[in-house]
Amino acid sequence: MKRHSRDSFFVVGEGVLEFDDRGEAVTRRPSTAEELRRFRFSRLGPKGPRTDEALREALANAMTPPKEVPQPDSQEPGIPAGFTYLGQFADHDLTMDRTESQLGQDVTVDELLQGRSPALDLDSVYGRGPRDKDDQVFYAEDGVKLKVGTTTPVPFPDEGTNVPFEGFDLPRRGGTAGTAADRRAPLIPDARNDENLVIAQTHLAFIRFHNRVVDELALTGLTGERLFRAAKELVVRHYQWMLKTDFLPRIIDPEIVDDVFTNGRRFFEVPGRHHGHGDTPTMPIEFSVASYRLGHSMVRDAYQWNRVFNRTGPGPEGTLFLLFTFTGTSGNFDPGSALPGDLDDVNRGTTFTLPSNWIADFRRLYDFTEADRDDLVPPADSGGGNLTKRIDTLLVNPLRELPAGTFGGRGTQFPEIQRNLAFRNLTRASMMELATGQQMAELFGAEPLTAEQILGGDGGANLDGLTDEQKAQLAEATPLWFYVLREAELGNGRLGPVGGRLTAEVFHRAIEGSRISIVRSPHWRPTLGPDASTFRMVDLLLFAFEGKADLLNPLGEKPVPPAGT
Repeated sequence: MKRHSRDSFFVVGEGVLEFDDRGEAVTRRPSTAEELRRFRFSRLGPKGPRTDEALREALANAMTPPKEVPQPDSQEPGIPAGFTYLGQFADHDLTMDRTESQLGQDVTVDELLQGRSPALDLDSVYGRGPRDKDDQVFYAEDGVKLKVGTTTPVPFPDEGTNVPFEGFDLPRRGGTAGTAADRRAPLIPDARNDENLVIAQTHLAFIRFHNRVVDELALTGLTGERLFRAAKELVVRHYQWMLKTDFLPRIIDPEIVDDVFTNGRRFFEVPGRHHGHGDTPTMPIEFSVASYRLGHSMVRDAYQWNRVFNRTGPGPEGTLFLLFTFTGTSGNFDPGSALPGDLDDVNRGTTFTLPSNWIADFRRLYDFTEADRDDLVPPADSGGGNLTKRIDTLLVNPLRELPAGTFGGRGTQFPEIQRNLAFRNLTRASMMELATGQQMAELFGAEPLTAEQILGGDGGANLDGLTDEQKAQLAEATPLWFYVLREAELGNGRLGPVGGRLTAEVFHRAIEGSRISIVRSPHWRPTLGPDASTFRMVDLLLFAFEGKADLLNPLGEKPVPPAGT
């Protein structure tokens, strides 16, 4: 099972960056074989100073205040909550290592470099394809469609959930061997896409999107490998278009996105100035360890999930803990689990596929009125749709108590502070000597935030608990992740000149460096949306679920009475 955090990074030009038992960074010179067998990172900015542990702990606690401390609930700019987890899905796509099963086999240098480099090509969904002997397990018998799973009937709360739903869970390993966690493990190329229920159901939507595209293209007479390749190409291009035109402008100042995709990159692997290995992209550690962890601040502590689990339903709201519980990678499908430690037990639980009452209501995660589908608006009296938290320096409290499965810690001993996601982010950045926000602002020629802006913000983390010395350290050398979030907090909830520029340029490069690429095919336009310039996440879902309310929300609105009543 893939860990959420890497234990080492191959940084081009520096070597393999690893961490000893005390958390100290060491860099060693790898052999050529080892070098090719590591995901390729780069360092865009200069090295920055370390952040001492006391400041990291104080800052992390300020970013994840106790539950009794009220958090402002500013929801500007009103982003539907599904985009939080679409962002996580894209991150896993960027960092998916599809050569893992190929080590020791004969593969070319180009294949190794491509497989170990960031690309937005849905390899987290496709793996190496149906012809690869290790990845055939993800595919249906025809070798073209992807497998889907079936949910487990449960009597709570009514007859409508006491039936299996085929195609509404990820495919799972099953069988009788191994631990209960082994049997629940998802049959998908990247198990990280089953670490919380929203990303799991998002991954399922992409499986269904591919399968629906296969059905449509099969009508043209294509079969076998030609059908698979044509479907994958169409799916990937539409996905990239959606990221460029729908996802990125919601989280980044749209002017920055437009500038990057219209005029090209100015700082990261700029064409003509890039001296890397051919056209193979790398991923800046400043993006991976800082700017793209923006999504952590968008997470809510609870969601109106479906007709069962909402603020007025028969069940509780879909809390973050429950969304971890009802997965195979982090959870155990056991509604009796009450503490993170319960999820750490790999033998707990007797259910091995998603319970039917936890199927997503996608109408609550996205706004289908964007596609003029007013019939797909969830009822307001049960909480309606969900919006993300504003991108800022506050994380919801449950993120200070992560289940160990989310960071590969099951079965190990670790200090409790390591369950705090903010502390983990700040610590990893410090260990890697990441550039500060001020250093990146200078690199990009951007006006840096003032000390007053960094320390005061705009409704984000309250830093009154830091000592005067810690405040001075923070204002002078701000950890890049905190800086990016503070910048967004001061910019109406969208990434700005430092975080936005960095994130947009990495997405552009990852699309350019993909084997299927809308950046390298600038005249391509979508064909599966409402017109030749539009394809949004709601359009992807409408196509994947055939535009039907009973597929986007299979549990419906009302309880189902017992038969014969």
